[in-house]
Amino acid sequence: MLKFRALPQSCIHVIFGVYYQTTIIDSPEVIFLAKLKHFLSFIKIEHTLFSLPLIYSGVFLAAREVPGPSLLLLVLTAAVGARTAALALNRIIDREIDRRNPRTAQRELASGRLTMTEGSLILLAGIGLYLVSAAMISTFCLLLSPIPLLIFTAYPYMKRFTPLAHFGVGLGLAMAPLGGWFAVQQSFDNILPAVLLTLFTLLWVAGFDIIYSTLDELFDREESLYSFSARYGKMRALRISGFLHVAAFAVLVTLFALYVKAVGSFLFLLVSGFLLYLEHKKSSDVELAFFKINAIVGFAVLGMVISWVYFG
Repeated sequence: MLKFRALPQSCIHVIFGVYYQTTIIDSPEVIFLAKLKHFLSFIKIEHTLFSLPLIYSGVFLAAREVPGPSLLLLVLTAAVGARTAALALNRIIDREIDRRNPRTAQRELASGRLTMTEGSLILLAGIGLYLVSAAMISTFCLLLSPIPLLIFTAYPYMKRFTPLAHFGVGLGLAMAPLGGWFAVQQSFDNILPAVLLTLFTLLWVAGFDIIYSTLDELFDREESLYSFSARYGKMRALRISGFLHVAAFAVLVTLFALYVKAVGSFLFLLVSGFLLYLEHKKSSDVELAFFKINAIVGFAVLGMVISWVYFG
């Protein structure tokens, strides 16, 4: 009679472990979830936290009352679409630079986890959502809608030839409060409050983008990229960033003094100034300064405007 020796437990674990792992990895559900994770990481929907409070600040500043829910929803979808398009354009245009940079080599296009076709489809979806939302708000907004897209396309190229690339990033995000204002006002009349809010956003974003660039100081220098850190050194770049944030706060004070006059607004103004100071105090921890403190700054500005609407 033929006898079979029992396989060692370790062999059974290896055989069935490999089979189980292969089955799980190859299952449609896991593949779908992995791809969805890459999509969400690619568009970085959480970065909308930088722009959304500024867009709604523009909306409330123009309306001087609580806008209707349909307008607020259309502004939200326009913001998500525009931000998705901006991130997709940045990743597509910079994919070769990202591939050479150890810090960004694992980004989706640079690492190959998403293909150029997939990245382009995400870009088209973002543009489509943005343009449809703008058209549903008004013809006026639809006519102006290509301007931010042109800025989103241009600024990734700027770091290849000018340190003013940081202001390109700032200008892109500065379209947010201006877009919110136009969604309500539908004209260029009495636009000074929106201009002040836009100028604040431009200076604020350019300043924090300089802080962010300190992560790539050596790489940018080796690649002959024109970040402030690579061109002027980290300490001088941070001083320039500090000056920009002082100027940004001065613009915010001007907006408060001329238009947003309320006790609650003044408290939010002080919070905004403190957060800008804290951002530089913690500039050595870029993760904290860039991703966390910055998100709160936008909401502090929104709080300043909403306090004026409700209690001014």
